[in-house]
Amino acid sequence: MSKHGRALVAMSGGVDSSVAAVLLHEEGYEVVGITMKTWAYDEAARAKPGKQVGCCSLDDMHDARAVALRFGFSHFVLDLRDTFGAHVKDTFASEYLAGRTPNPCVLCNTYIKWDALLRRADQLGCDTIATGHYARLRRDDASGRIVLSKGLDANKDQSYVLWGMPQEQLARTRLPLGTFDKPTIRQMAHAYGLDTVAAKPDSYEICFIPDDDYRGYLRRAEPEKTAALAGGPMVLSDGTVVGRHDGYPFYTVGQRHGLGVALGYPAYVTHLDAATNTVTVGPKAELYRQTLTADGVNFVKVPDLRDEAAVVAKIRSRDEGAPALAWQTGDDALAVAFAAPRAAITPGQAVVLYEGDDVLAGGWIRSVEG
Repeated sequence: MSKHGRALVAMSGGVDSSVAAVLLHEEGYEVVGITMKTWAYDEAARAKPGKQVGCCSLDDMHDARAVALRFGFSHFVLDLRDTFGAHVKDTFASEYLAGRTPNPCVLCNTYIKWDALLRRADQLGCDTIATGHYARLRRDDASGRIVLSKGLDANKDQSYVLWGMPQEQLARTRLPLGTFDKPTIRQMAHAYGLDTVAAKPDSYEICFIPDDDYRGYLRRAEPEKTAALAGGPMVLSDGTVVGRHDGYPFYTVGQRHGLGVALGYPAYVTHLDAATNTVTVGPKAELYRQTLTADGVNFVKVPDLRDEAAVVAKIRSRDEGAPALAWQTGDDALAVAFAAPRAAITPGQAVVLYEGDDVLAGGWIRSVEG
């Protein structure tokens, strides 16, 4: 019998998840490694022949298994292609077609990865699941709630993409890397003899779009719908038509390049209207908004926000956050009012509310106001 019981560790084949698995193994857990197959690996070969294409490739799966063999723990592959396709890839396309800009990593963590891990953990008799994310978890003695906090490495903190997990999932989760920085993790990998994964580059592209061309993906996923949207009006905020666009799904709020119009000043996409297939552009000053509403809310540190709270709110993963007031407007609705206007608040992205390093709550941005 192991010291801490069995832990199911999500192993992508990269350095972070590999070191996370070894850390738990050394801590005394009986580790079971699992690699989730979420998309067809031959897509990577077609997209970037002969090149590393981020996480979850066939080579990554072999690397994860090699780490497990080296340290003597079990390793399985879990085929999630159908579920991933229905809940992440299809939602990715439908959100763009609704005029919003989705975050597939949050979608995957919230609706696919943790659910799949916990189901398989139950089947394999594992009490705990673990990943290589840079974030921290603790139990708050006063409230009894599990609190998600930023990782100590500010450059790698991933708490923004983990806000969607409910308390029952967080209670069974370990995040072994939360107190380390990335250079230390690479050094640890070398020390463990994991030279193959130690120097692997970080992956920033969307895993199922390894060539980084989301527009091409949308055209392949929805050829008739996207083709029918070409030629819609590109307008100024007063309605003046200044050009034609390729279809509103191929633009995102805040986009500057590739607009195909010359206005005599740097122009940005300021609004997308799916109902009329209209793309609004204008100067940077028109990107700034001060309030937003969100739904799909998950409360982490607190059970609700019935009372107005002073927070720091992040509106994208690499955002440093900004002071704001936040309050609940319904069972599944939040309002956030920033102390000063923010540029390019984008419907479809997540807003995550922090108290210091702790995540209070998060939700999906649905509307933005001045």
